[in-house]
Amino acid sequence: MERKVYLDSAATTYVTNEVLNEMMPCYNIFFGNPNSIHSFGREAQGIVDRARDRIAKTINAKSEEIYFTSGGTEADNWAIKGIAHAYANKGKHIITSQIEHPAVMESCRALEKEGFEVTYLPVDKYGVVSLAALLHAIRKDTILISIMAVNNEVGTIQNIKAIGKTARENGILFHTDAVQAYGALKLDVEDMCIDLMSFSSHKIYGPKGIGALYIRKGVRIANLLDGGHQERSKRGGTSNVPAIAGFGKAAEINARDLMVNSQRMKSLRDYFIKQVTEKIPYVIVNGHPQQKVNSIVSISFELIEGEAILLMLDFEGIAVSTGSACTSGTLERSHVLSAMGIDDETANGTIRFSFSRSTTKADLDYTVEKLVDVVEKLRKISPQTKSGRKGE
Repeated sequence: MERKVYLDSAATTYVTNEVLNEMMPCYNIFFGNPNSIHSFGREAQGIVDRARDRIAKTINAKSEEIYFTSGGTEADNWAIKGIAHAYANKGKHIITSQIEHPAVMESCRALEKEGFEVTYLPVDKYGVVSLAALLHAIRKDTILISIMAVNNEVGTIQNIKAIGKTARENGILFHTDAVQAYGALKLDVEDMCIDLMSFSSHKIYGPKGIGALYIRKGVRIANLLDGGHQERSKRGGTSNVPAIAGFGKAAEINARDLMVNSQRMKSLRDYFIKQVTEKIPYVIVNGHPQQKVNSIVSISFELIEGEAILLMLDFEGIAVSTGSACTSGTLERSHVLSAMGIDDETANGTIRFSFSRSTTKADLDYTVEKLVDVVEKLRKISPQTKSGRKGE
């Protein structure tokens, strides 16, 4: 039987049995519409309320500050467009970074077409936003700063608390896309001065199609979806009760096991990087050497194409990514690696390995073994050269 190794958990995780068990009764026992006032509806509403409470506790928020969405992309769109439209009379300037998720980047570009101005902050070679650059970019008409907590391609952690404090001191709202951070880091919206935060269930072993936006009490925001009175009349649409229940359970489990999982991931990450760098020449580990999450490893293999590596590893039963899941279907180079100053050839040879709770050392040994063979085969036929000689 072919061995299967899944190293693409930054794209999505599996749903755990504990989460699945929480969800199943919502399909055929507690199946009422939460907006119905009869007993079936009240039971469903109780499930939604419990999940909202569970999630709020994990980020030190109030239950009424959690709004369910269809996922991280909707939460990002709502945060950016909703704030822009609600505060347009105060100003039309937004600050973000050059390495944000497409959900943030495209939302900002859409607003530019409406007359808003957006400053895209550069990052250093590790993918870190400069606080000095942020301060320099702030204007009197700046209404929103949106900087991701953890980059989805290279795993670099931003100085979110410092950015949040800077925004607060200047009277500017601060949004962070925490889709990759939620589950990997301890997040505290009060301590970090966060006004809005996007996060998603399927990155923390919960179901797909459900996410949330934290909106600090008192922050005005325009609706992204108009409809019924769901989510306190801010986001219409019948609540996805099974997914919400699963999200709440996944959040609770993740908060409980965060430290243990994080230490285990760090051990696996360090072991994997050591094995790859010792056994394969001409490799570059991307992202910050220390300031990064433990579950993501981005490695550039010089002289060869990342897509070829991915396909050959897939043939061996190993699932990896050439970047984020949202851009893997395109041939465009990574805007993240480009912003970090990585040249085209090196960027094109980049693979993202991301670990899950079930990843084992044996999985990594198997991956390294196959990776050594794959890289050697590809370099033998690579037209690229290094130091004037054929890649080896």
